[in-house]
Amino acid sequence: MDGLSPPPHRRSRLTGWRAELTLAVIFLTRLPLSLRHGPDPAMHARCMGWFPLVGAGIGLAGGGVLAAALALHLPPLAGGFLALGAMALLTGALHEDGLADLADGLGGGRTRERALEIMRDSRVGSFGALALVLVAGLRAAALAAFLNPALAVAALVMGGAVSRALLPVIAWTMEPARKDGLAASQGSPPGRRVALALGLAAAVAAASAAAAGLPWTVPVLAAAAGAAGAGAVALMALRRLKGYTGDVFGAAQQVAETAVLLALAAAAAP
Repeated sequence: MDGLSPPPHRRSRLTGWRAELTLAVIFLTRLPLSLRHGPDPAMHARCMGWFPLVGAGIGLAGGGVLAAALALHLPPLAGGFLALGAMALLTGALHEDGLADLADGLGGGRTRERALEIMRDSRVGSFGALALVLVAGLRAAALAAFLNPALAVAALVMGGAVSRALLPVIAWTMEPARKDGLAASQGSPPGRRVALALGLAAAVAAASAAAAGLPWTVPVLAAAAGAAGAGAVALMALRRLKGYTGDVFGAAQQVAETAVLLALAAAAAP
């Protein structure tokens, strides 16, 4: 058996990757996982490279709920909202909370300092509520537009992976807007982990498209749409906040996923 065991340095690397993936799951979901040993500070940044895999799993869970709803002959729009609700339960509405806070901050704060102050407030204001309704409605409508449930599931998996792969890109290219926020404590991921995130997202998107019988252009379209959505959020944050926060991450994920779903629904339309 010893001859079949990986060498010590490879076992150590696999153990480190497994711990990073576990930390990514802990960070992005409410699943009851824990690490045997507390993570070192740098692991919080490195784990961002595995965000697309966690996002794909979240999308797959939502796709399962959607497929079950359609199998029960529920209206497609109802199935879409049920899928979104299942994903929000799985993540603890982490990204939705960020979207609402950023919308309130940018909509109600005339200055950078005031916007950041509003974003710390846990209460949801008018701009935040409107953003949540708009984004949830657009995502559910996009899911309802898919005539084939397999396409909707593939779209959710792609959207989950692509949207979360863009978060380490934001952290790698921008500075935190605060020195004491969650984003600042997360740190900037190494370039190799950013490349890992993008590579995993590309692989997940390609595999999802192939499983659903879609052409190779579909993953490219999904990546372009997601990048445009997250890029728009990042540019607004850079202009108004001079950096990113955890709320910017949440908003970027929500907008990117919405863009992916809308683009794929349009491409799949007869």
